[in-house]
Amino acid sequence: MSTFITLSTGRRMPMVGLGTWKSAPGEVKRAVLAALDCGYKHIDCAAAYGNEQEVGEALALRVSPGKVLRREEVFVTSKLWNTKHDPEDVEEACRTSLAHLGLSYLDLYLMHWPMAFQRGKELMPRREDGSICYSDTHYRDTWAAMESLVDKGLVRAIGLSNFNARQTDDIFSIARHKPVVNQVECHPYLSQVDLLSHCRSVSLCVTAYSPLGSGDRPWASPDEPSLLQDPQLGAIAQRYQKTAAQIILRWHVQRGIVCIPKSVTPSRIQQNLQVFDFSLSEDDMRLITSFNRNERFIVPARDGKRVWRDAEHPHFPFHDPY
Repeated sequence: MSTFITLSTGRRMPMVGLGTWKSAPGEVKRAVLAALDCGYKHIDCAAAYGNEQEVGEALALRVSPGKVLRREEVFVTSKLWNTKHDPEDVEEACRTSLAHLGLSYLDLYLMHWPMAFQRGKELMPRREDGSICYSDTHYRDTWAAMESLVDKGLVRAIGLSNFNARQTDDIFSIARHKPVVNQVECHPYLSQVDLLSHCRSVSLCVTAYSPLGSGDRPWASPDEPSLLQDPQLGAIAQRYQKTAAQIILRWHVQRGIVCIPKSVTPSRIQQNLQVFDFSLSEDDMRLITSFNRNERFIVPARDGKRVWRDAEHPHFPFHDPY
């Protein structure tokens, strides 16, 4: 199987990339260097992660004239945050990410969420009661501003993140530059079969974030299921003489899904890329898909319930079935 997937623009995107969400200051630079040194050609970033400058420091050491890698060999993704949805803010936000990353263009720029927050420098602008201050900017208007980034050569392609099928269709209905990717939470406990099928029907590539179940999410409670400790998964891993993580990543890749596992441990970073030297049987692929619980880990809990605190936003994506 190829280590790349071809986007609707004809450009190739590596199937496995390094995720940088939750990577602490000081760790992410080392993680990116370790990834590039062991063969990664895809780094996934976002302004909201607060570590793009450190990612940029690592890229400068490996990806520049006279260095190990040429710029065109590395696929770099970043994302537009919710407070920058106003069309007047989009280009500045993109240019800020480019400056932090030390790049002249991004291979892919995603709208991080369909929900717009109040404009400003605060990442999560809140009222006194703790609720988020929204903006009524529609994601269609934000998309139109993102299209101009392609026209200006600041980004090679644009895409979506955390969009449901209906919202995706909404964008396609008005898009001059079609989205090439929808990045969503996806793992064996949230297999996204329907959304994946829908995206394929419009030639939209799916990227899985938290592809291993995000066991290090800050709001995890001790009684929640741990995907990597799933005994059925462990039995499959034993049969193939692979780690549970490698089995899951191989499952993603065989489904045609790009995955961006996050790690700051060099040995695990290397292991996560070693998923192209074996194949899972059709029976094992079906078995892993059957683990689905529609279990969404990346919606923070409140009052013991897995409810995004701001689910009343009109563009909150998870009210729809998929």
